[in-house]
Amino acid sequence: MRYAAITERLADLGSGKWAIHIEARRKAAAGTPVIELTIGEPDVRPDQSLLDECARAMYAGRTRYSNGRGEASVVAALVGKYRKRRADATERNVLCFPGTQTALFTVMLGLLERDDEVLVGDPYYATYEGVIASSGARMVPVPLHPEKRFHLQAEDLERAVTPRSRVLLLNTPHNPTGAVLTASEIAAIGDVCRRHDLWIVCDEVYEELIFGAAFASPFDDPELAERTIVVSSISKSHAAPGFRSGWAVGPTEFCDRLLPVSETMLFGVQPFIADMTAMALTQPFDTAAVMRDNYERRARLVAGILDQDGILKPMMPEGGMFIVVDVSASGLAGQAFAKRLLDEKDVAVMPGASFGEEAENFIRISLTVDDPKLATATGRMVDLANELVGEKDTPRWATK
Repeated sequence: MRYAAITERLADLGSGKWAIHIEARRKAAAGTPVIELTIGEPDVRPDQSLLDECARAMYAGRTRYSNGRGEASVVAALVGKYRKRRADATERNVLCFPGTQTALFTVMLGLLERDDEVLVGDPYYATYEGVIASSGARMVPVPLHPEKRFHLQAEDLERAVTPRSRVLLLNTPHNPTGAVLTASEIAAIGDVCRRHDLWIVCDEVYEELIFGAAFASPFDDPELAERTIVVSSISKSHAAPGFRSGWAVGPTEFCDRLLPVSETMLFGVQPFIADMTAMALTQPFDTAAVMRDNYERRARLVAGILDQDGILKPMMPEGGMFIVVDVSASGLAGQAFAKRLLDEKDVAVMPGASFGEEAENFIRISLTVDDPKLATATGRMVDLANELVGEKDTPRWATK
């Protein structure tokens, strides 16, 4: 039988990157007490009032079809949110989707043709390559350097641009590294995009999880407004990943053109979830503040334990819910270290290679377990690192 080319383009870009996570879940289901530090799933519940609103709306009959742009309540809430950042935002700048992933997929379909190029900082979120390949375009990695704290440098972006470049996919705060771009860095990056007529698609899902620095976005720069599209959701900010409620905000013409694409895919999100999302966006909740405090404290906890030993090198994040650690001094790259950590110590982390070549020597640790469990897991990482160094330093004749 014959299949469409998209199945070939995505053949190696699905769940394979999550192999360690899947194996950890299998071990846990079989009864092994695995400490899971893989995915970015908040360990706090959504605020009770949001759950109540979702249930209220459902029982009130808000279970019918919606429209392509989004329910009026959530569109108005998004206009209010983004008008604080740009005064000219209107409902024609908003499109609602079931989560950031769907928003990214649809946006890429609307911007790219086969063999176009999308510039992406490497390391990058694991699904970016797939959403780009879905359109027939090609991802072009731009190296993010550890010595620059993984902040995208305008000169590196400039070197990566070719005549086929169409889009810069930006992510700040950044997953997996937690890097938060400054306004001056974004201005320099934006200058490159203007000169080469590039769209900027900015994934801002971790916007509310920044550890003290100021949030900056190309969306807020009037000179970049005509070329910037923001995607985000309530998954991280309100600890509600399973509700799948996200959006894209961009220029009027872009949204008008993308609307039929969105309508062809799904024609609206669930009204009862939209009502909950509208409440989330218009009323004050302390969920993000609680998570911010937790994740920063836990990142410092991990860094403090690893620094005492010195083999594994943590990179303190500036935001988000992860910390990346250079494991190369153990003698293994991230993939092999993560595999042995799961097999021998029952701790599951993400290998850096799942996020691109530049992260090959790193692991990504999710900060979404309680402090004692995280400290235990980090101690097991130290134990494994010391065992590996011992293996590396032991002469071959000594093991015979």
